[in-house]
Order: sequence, then C-alpha cells, then structure tokens
Amino acid sequence: MTQELSLLLIATISIAFIHTLTGPDHYLPFIVISKARKWSPAKTAWFTALCGLGHVGSSIILGFIGIGLGIAVGRLELIEGVRGNIISWIFTAFGLMYLIWGIRHAIRNKPHEHVHFHGAGNIHIHAHNHHDEHLHVHENKDKQNITPWILFTIFIFGPCEPLIPLVMYPAAKHNYNALLLVTIIFSVVTILTMLSLVLITSYGIKFLPIKVMEKYNHALAGGTIFLCGMGMLFLGL
Repeated sequence: MTQELSLLLIATISIAFIHTLTGPDHYLPFIVISKARKWSPAKTAWFTALCGLGHVGSSIILGFIGIGLGIAVGRLELIEGVRGNIISWIFTAFGLMYLIWGIRHAIRNKPHEHVHFHGAGNIHIHAHNHHDEHLHVHENKDKQNITPWILFTIFIFGPCEPLIPLVMYPAAKHNYNALLLVTIIFSVVTILTMLSLVLITSYGIKFLPIKVMEKYNHALAGGTIFLCGMGMLFLGL
C-alpha cells in the first residue's frame, strides 16, 4: 500500500466518523423512534443499518454516474448541495407533522376511571384507556405504519456530501482499487458509527426516570426530528 493510498484511507475513516458524529440526523431519529415504538435492539439496529445503507448508497450511485459521465466534482457537489437543501426541508416538515400527531396522540391517550359496584358493597375503580385498548386489539396494524418508512425514504434521497470528493480523487487517477476501498470503508464506518451511537444511547435511556413521559414519546420523537431538521437548515449540521 502506497503512502498516498494510506493517507486517503485515513482521511476516509476520519471524515466518515466525524461527518456521522456531528450530524445528529444520522442517529437521533432512530433513537427516539425506537423508544416511541418500543422496538427491540435487534429491530432498531436493523432499521438503522438499512437507512444508513440507503443514505450512503444513493451518493455512491450518484458519484459513479458522475465518474461514468465525466462530470466534474464541483458540479456533483452542487447537485448534492441542492439535494441536501430539499431533503432538509422535507425532514423538518416530517418532524413537525410527527410532532403534531404525537401531541394529538398523547391527548387522546389520556387515562380515565370507571367505578364498578360489586356485591356486599364492594367498589372497584378501574383506570384505563380506550385508545390503548383499541391499539392493543389491532396491534397488527402497527406493521403497516408508514412513519419509519417515510424516514427511510428521506434517508435514501438524503445526500452524503463528503463521499463525493473522496471517490472522485482515485477515479481521476484511474485507481479503481482505491475507489472501491474508499467506497467500502466510508460506508462501513458511517453505518457502524450510526449503529454504535443509536444502540448505546438507546440502552442508556432505559435507566432514566422518564416513565411519566411515556405517553409523550411520539411527540418527543417528532420534536427531536423537527429540531434536527432545523439544525440541518440553519446550522449546517
């Protein structure tokens, strides 16, 4: 391995890790949706990895198309920038709609009491929630819930801007072995970083005394995604 290739791979690992770590949209949505929907660690990991693969994969495809057509890196970065701006607005709108739905869900989910009179003067007070009972009876419908798949679609169309110059550099030198290595390493580091942050944080949340906030889980998830979108739009996260 040449010194030039070694430096390129080190840069790839560093950029992939820092890009993922400093972009809360790469992990916070999965943490809050997993919490709100009471996903198992396996399901959380599977969905996070799937979205990460879609996120990186779309930019890989765009980069390879650019290489095949001989499009300059500056033009590809411009396309990725425009795509990123559009997706940031969609991401923010999705978070806002999810927040509104979550608030409505929490209000409808307010528990209430029924008093039951039994023989011998016994009184039984039963606190329950008609909305939760309805969801329990029809819990199989949760499989058809489209909210996570909206997030997946957003991640597919969301750009991974740092990858473009990294793949264009070895392509310009016609070093296709280096191109393949950069693509694989960037993808693996990005997805592993996403998985680590999501799973470690999701595990840690279990120990926080937030039982009283559980009925607001969906609202909190929507609010978190909305704030991530605002950060992408106005802070460049």
